[in-house]
Amino acid sequence: MQNLFNPQDHGAIDRRLSALQPSSPRQWGKMSAPQMLAHCSAALEMACGDRIKKQRLVGRVLAPFVRSSVLGDKPFSRNGPTDPDFKIVDERNFATEHARLTALLDRFCIRGSSGADGLVHSFFGRLSGDEWGRLMYKHLDHHLRQFNA
Repeated sequence: MQNLFNPQDHGAIDRRLSALQPSSPRQWGKMSAPQMLAHCSAALEMACGDRIKKQRLVGRVLAPFVRSSVLGDKPFSRNGPTDPDFKIVDERNFATEHARLTALLDRFCIRGSSGADGLVHSFFGRLSGDEWGRLMYKHLDHHLRQFNA
């Protein structure tokens, strides 16, 4: 199972991020490539502890039923629900957002599993460091597939 705390998995995501272009066409969804980068940065800010969240009520009710499937091997499906706080609707600069996401990704990985351990996800609640590593890998993989990267 891929995990951003695994150096090979982190490197693979880095290479795919480097291949992404401002004009990369999306395969589904509404975001442009720069908006997607900003969205992924917002999620990584939560995983780095920069964006403190409480678990939403809907997550308290539904998370126990979907947690294992979301954190499992199967990739995320297209057009899944998005936390309203992470929806990006304004225009963004590709280079700025690319640099921001790359820096957050590196910081997340350098901090390691112990740096993410116990942080709260807005849907799943408190996650272990390993769960954060898997979830953030899957989230980035999902959005890079969205743009064929």
